Amino acid sequence: MTTTTPATTAPRHAQNRATAPARKNVRRRGSRSPLASAGLHLGLIVASVIAVFPVLWVLLTSLKPAKYATTTDFVKEPTLENYTNLLNDTPFLTWFGNSLLVAALTTLLGVFVSSTTGYAVSRFRFPGKRGLMWTLLITQMFPVAVLIVPIYNIMASMGLLNTSTGLVVTYLTIAVPFCAWMMKGFFDTIPKEIDESGYVDGLTPFGTFWRLILPLAKPGIAVTAFYSFITAWGEVAYASAFMVGDENMTLAGGLQKFVNQYGAQWGPMTAASVLIAIPAALVFLFAQRHLVTGMSAGAVKG
Repeated sequence: MTTTTPATTAPRHAQNRATAPARKNVRRRGSRSPLASAGLHLGLIVASVIAVFPVLWVLLTSLKPAKYATTTDFVKEPTLENYTNLLNDTPFLTWFGNSLLVAALTTLLGVFVSSTTGYAVSRFRFPGKRGLMWTLLITQMFPVAVLIVPIYNIMASMGLLNTSTGLVVTYLTIAVPFCAWMMKGFFDTIPKEIDESGYVDGLTPFGTFWRLILPLAKPGIAVTAFYSFITAWGEVAYASAFMVGDENMTLAGGLQKFVNQYGAQWGPMTAASVLIAIPAALVFLFAQRHLVTGMSAGAVKG
């Protein structure tokens, strides 16, 4: 007896021929046309030029003599005179050292306080936990203009005005609430079984945090360190209000001496801007491989 193939069943090679055009159409729909590709690359080039041009203009201006500082020429008698005058004739190195000290202390303390706070809120239940989280969140809603006067009065009553300690404490009030929230979200993504294994091995809660959890939190720590450093390095309002005298000023307050009611010294100011950007760029390069991971992990859970 012979068997017949049902009419609805087609040979495999016939099915492949039938689906080939569909697959080809799918590939065509997923690819960009030459015009769209050219538009995309043109948009990226324009965006890159817009982003790089201000930085390049500041760098080129710092290499111009004072008489050509406000001209539109890209390069005009390039010289390093602005840098030599800045380093030799102004207290720039003193301001730079003060800013570096304040930023380093803010970064170290900010990372420690934010990490321990985030871990405690993520792992433990304690009275006032909800109130603490609300406090950390609400403090982010107040602008500097509202906080500068009460913080100034508090620092004055404690004798911390015109000191690096007072400025570090002030910057921690800015950096810690945000970073603690972010670190809490990051610690929420780390399995609690790791903590339990530490307890089984006889570690204390702080020992578990320090030896087991913290090494896994490098991306979050990198983001916290970067944010704390940038907060202290580039802040202007508090530094200008709290610090007086060339020996105590940071870069934010010192650079204002190059501007007065009659004009601005663009040469020294642009040279200082280039030198100020170097530490921030180095910190970014050091932390960049962890920044995206840390930010995305910290935003998973709140």
